[in-house]
Amino acid sequence: MSTSTRPLICLLASEETSPSVVFSLYDVLSTVGAAYGDMVNGVAGEELLDVKIVGKKSEPFRCIGNVLIEPHAGVDDIESADAVVVCDMYTPIDTPPKNRYQAEIAWLKRMYARNALICSVCSGSAVLAETGLLDGFEVSGHWAYRHMFREHYPRVKLIEDSILNLSAEHKRLVTAGGVTSWQDLVIYLIERFCGLQQAVYTAKVHLLAPHTDGQLPFSIMTQRTQHSDALIHDCQGWIADNFDCTNPVAQMAERSGLSSRTFARRFRAATGYQPIEYVQGLRIESAKQLLESESTAIEEISNTVGYEDPTSFRRIFKRNVGLTPAIYRKKFSSITGGANYLNT
Repeated sequence: MSTSTRPLICLLASEETSPSVVFSLYDVLSTVGAAYGDMVNGVAGEELLDVKIVGKKSEPFRCIGNVLIEPHAGVDDIESADAVVVCDMYTPIDTPPKNRYQAEIAWLKRMYARNALICSVCSGSAVLAETGLLDGFEVSGHWAYRHMFREHYPRVKLIEDSILNLSAEHKRLVTAGGVTSWQDLVIYLIERFCGLQQAVYTAKVHLLAPHTDGQLPFSIMTQRTQHSDALIHDCQGWIADNFDCTNPVAQMAERSGLSSRTFARRFRAATGYQPIEYVQGLRIESAKQLLESESTAIEEISNTVGYEDPTSFRRIFKRNVGLTPAIYRKKFSSITGGANYLNT
């Protein structure tokens, strides 16, 4: 354990961690107080935080991409900390990390009991959910884990549009969304432990900015095609090619031979969506692709994906994506156009 008087922030990593998350967090946090002066007047200041990468053991290991991580300590070497960040720890979207991080989970509980602030990034929220500490709270995590949380962590409410969730801050629990939301979390941590001015200085040095649009503009509909219910599987295949038709839900129910109520119940059980939500999701995903790649008028795109009323289309698009179709097009149609950035 460090004897430094500086706040100790531990970054918990594993073989399933993205190097971009753990090393970016380490890079930014370890330069707080030092980098700004160096960049402005050539005189580095004092490092204000004690930052350690922590693994299950202190021995080196390789994370995602076969990148080497050499932890500063193992979990048994750290008795207390001011803050712990559970870095992303990849797991398939339908597979919770059950019984995979027992030593790390026990350590997180000890750190929490000793008054540490406990944070997570991306899939790290699923590991944190395994501790039980998140029960009863709203949290952030990657949008792709929405169904996994509903099924396996019913006492935890994943807010899929949230980037940095502070609703449980009073309980010393802070969660961040997808992998690049480490940027929002790191600014929060710097402000909390070093003050607003250091947070501003660090943001300027590293060109960090909050994800003000949330996660919805980046979210993609997860289509869990399943095979246990043959009727629903057949309907999923049919609607994938016919979502632009008139009364698609009624046509699916008729195709299944089930009553509307029974069909809706079985469809939700199999897919996680109400039938109309599923249809709207397919339509909006198709519209997003057209907005990203074509200059077609929005009214025409509305009709192409199955909405005769452009006003209704815009309303549903904004509800699902968090942006209007026009703003979405502006955000993503030139996302790889370097020349466009240079000329704006």
